[in-house]
Amino acid sequence: MIAGILIATICVAAVGLFVGLFLGFAGKKFAVEVDEREEKILSALPGANCGGCGQAGCAAMAHSIVEGNSPVNGCPVGGEAVAAQIAEIMGQKVEKTEPMAAFVKCSGTCSAAKTKYEYTGVLDCKYVAMTPGKGPKACSFGCLGGGTCVRVCAFDAIHIVDGIAVVDTEKCKACGKCVENCPQHLIELKPVKNKYAVGCSSKDKGPAVMKVCTAGCIGCGLCQKNCPKDAIHVTDFVAHIDYEKCVSCGICAQKCPKKVITKL
Repeated sequence: MIAGILIATICVAAVGLFVGLFLGFAGKKFAVEVDEREEKILSALPGANCGGCGQAGCAAMAHSIVEGNSPVNGCPVGGEAVAAQIAEIMGQKVEKTEPMAAFVKCSGTCSAAKTKYEYTGVLDCKYVAMTPGKGPKACSFGCLGGGTCVRVCAFDAIHIVDGIAVVDTEKCKACGKCVENCPQHLIELKPVKNKYAVGCSSKDKGPAVMKVCTAGCIGCGLCQKNCPKDAIHVTDFVAHIDYEKCVSCGICAQKCPKKVITKL
């Protein structure tokens, strides 16, 4: 009886020892060497794993930088400070980038935008957009107010205020998640230094816009006519700002009869 137990114990111990030795050998034999720079870069990255850099996460970004497939300043969340650390690790110089922030191109608040019916379904823009007329608002181009952008933002930088999404530029890291997930394609990334933006995306003609929203662009063209830098044009009945030309003089906002162009 005792002899049997001892034999079984020895056998189990022998098998365990063999498996341990085999795994140890296999671990060394098939180990994948990791560039130490990759580990240093991963430590420098903020760890948000937001995907704003175009990679699956921070680990993938670190690997991509080491492989030369992504720039050292490719992390929008880390900004200049992180870019400088990564550049030092990689032995490169980093070019200064313009800080960006998201902006929602809609001013159709609860009081400004008319409604067609009362929506009682799941409060998510992707579901609201599938309802008749793209939601209850009379303007089919406007913010649906379902908060999809709010839920995908990892930085608490966007909230629904009075029926529309509003971005806190101080918190925004320009990761682009809200831009990617807005079914209405209302959100864009714009340079922080440019202080003016057009809060409308409607492609309807002026009379049609005025019937559904008091805060919509009517495409009158006064902004375009008065801009000294040729930085704003009306396309598809709505004004668009060219931020490479814009100097934030504010003339377009002064001339806009609907006050759709606002200072941020």
